[in-house]
Amino acid sequence: MTSRTTADSPLLHPRELFVDGQWVAPSRDDVIEVIDSNDESIYLTVAAAGKDDVARAVTAARTAFDEGPWPRMTHARRAEYVRRLADGLRSRAALLADAWPRESGALYSVAQGTGEFYAGVLDFYADVASDFAWEEQAPTTPGAGFSMIVREPVGVVGAIVPWNSPLGLAIHKIAPALLSGCTIVLKAAPEAPTMVYILAECAEDIGLPAGVLNVVTADREASESLVTDPRVDKIAFTGSTVAGRRIASLMGQRIGRVTLELGGKSPAVILDDADLGQAASAIAQAECHLTGQSCASLTRLIVTRARHDHFVEALSAAFSAKKVGNAFDPASQMGPLVSARQRDRVLGYINQGVDSGARLVVGGGRPAALDRGYFIEPTVLAEVDNSSVVAQDEIFGPVLTVLPARDEADAIRIANDTIYGLNASVFTPDVDRARHVARQLRSGTVGHNDFRLDARIAFGGFKQSGLGREGGREGFRPYLETKVVILDAPPEGYR
Repeated sequence: MTSRTTADSPLLHPRELFVDGQWVAPSRDDVIEVIDSNDESIYLTVAAAGKDDVARAVTAARTAFDEGPWPRMTHARRAEYVRRLADGLRSRAALLADAWPRESGALYSVAQGTGEFYAGVLDFYADVASDFAWEEQAPTTPGAGFSMIVREPVGVVGAIVPWNSPLGLAIHKIAPALLSGCTIVLKAAPEAPTMVYILAECAEDIGLPAGVLNVVTADREASESLVTDPRVDKIAFTGSTVAGRRIASLMGQRIGRVTLELGGKSPAVILDDADLGQAASAIAQAECHLTGQSCASLTRLIVTRARHDHFVEALSAAFSAKKVGNAFDPASQMGPLVSARQRDRVLGYINQGVDSGARLVVGGGRPAALDRGYFIEPTVLAEVDNSSVVAQDEIFGPVLTVLPARDEADAIRIANDTIYGLNASVFTPDVDRARHVARQLRSGTVGHNDFRLDARIAFGGFKQSGLGREGGREGFRPYLETKVVILDAPPEGYR
């Protein structure tokens, strides 16, 4: 095995691609420089896949599905591989913990649990597969002896993951896809390929059959060739709604299957009986996660006009107190953004907000003491009009907007007045009232008194926040086709 040295790279094969069960040289000499978001230094350099490389990966996945053993294995046998993949992540926990803060800005204190956490997610999916209804008896068809429903793998999957949480978002795609019997081409984001490459190293180590999982890092043009390749049966994508529209359009031309987990502009409805200090503290803490670079962030904070100023005061005190700094500093409570481009984008939105009449209460710029790295201050905009750009666009940074409402009904109306519907929360001590409001919110998840998600159940959005669901038993269905089989008599096992 190739040695791994800190001086060279955290990866064993940074200048190669994982295709057909082995590390191979790319078709061209182009490379991608991955920048450490904490100090703007070059973290590592990886091979940039071109269209020919993507096509080669698709060929491997297609052959593995059409001719290989993987789709024909028992689900229990496939689950053994997935559990071994989980063990591989555990053995590389230190590498994973070092990569996420550098590439995406996650706090090292959080990243240290990454290997164990996502290994647990793989084990969870393997457990779900053990009693999933892959095959079940159906009501008997008149004139026939036995009817059944069979759920079979959709085929070759193109999985495209973004840079903010690359390992987690990859796991929630490849785990149900692998257990269902699919083969995969996994496309990593150029800004954050390391954790996905480490996943490929684990696949090599456990002897995953050739072509079952292929890993490439590519730019937009090469990535689009994955979407347009007719040999790919399904695309599973997490990213912006703009990119999701493009993928849906391309796949629609050939009726290809898609799962799209897209953008969000998630509301928190703060009812008049809510504890403003508790709500402010919970929201400010949640927004520190990945420096607000999360599609599910609660960034539209809706409170009645009478309580608006009191809430803004509590929120500003809680959020501005968060220490921004190097992700590896134990004292840091929020790290950097992923890139200079993202930092400039967020600053541009803050300026637009102020120009449109919002009141800048705290933040709004770079921390004075941090002259290198992609850092930005925790920012609160008050008196935000829901029709403004900052109230409607996904900013993807630590910018909280407070929107005044007339009453509870108006707050619900404002919460739903968006193209998105990914996440939401209701703040009130009354559980029944929370449930009543939650049922009126057009959102894939609604939490109570905090930022809450649980991918063990399901995750996805209404409206332009996506199509389909990831996580739990619901997460298997997008990787399966349903077949009805009608027989003259019950087959073996049903007699």
